[in-house]
Amino acid sequence: MGETETLSVADDEGSPFDVFSRLCPSRGTLEHVTGRWGSLTLGALYESGARFNELRRRVDGVSEKMLSQTLHALERDGLVLREAQFTNPPRVDYELTDLGRAVATRLLELIQLVEGRMPEVLEARARYDAARAD
Repeated sequence: MGETETLSVADDEGSPFDVFSRLCPSRGTLEHVTGRWGSLTLGALYESGARFNELRRRVDGVSEKMLSQTLHALERDGLVLREAQFTNPPRVDYELTDLGRAVATRLLELIQLVEGRMPEVLEARARYDAARAD
């Protein structure tokens, strides 16, 4: 598939999914994946599965409530698998599904691009701020 081609996929009624349509269910999933906590959570789970508190430490700054909501949304979308183990104390592990791994791979490429180009971003910010300060 070429760079300008799009993959045509349809819902149960035969209508193509279109994230630009406000009624398209893909829009919600895109929000879950590209939101701050969703993308960081998917990235944190990429190398290996983790327990809740391990994820919370890895995703610096996320609250317990936000991480819980994020994990629920990603699990509902089929990107994260939650596995409860009935031990004492109880243990819950999270890992990426095959779909989640495919999404996280692309997110990590974007993250690496942004991190690698931060000097350019910082220079652009400085130029912008200097121009507005006059």
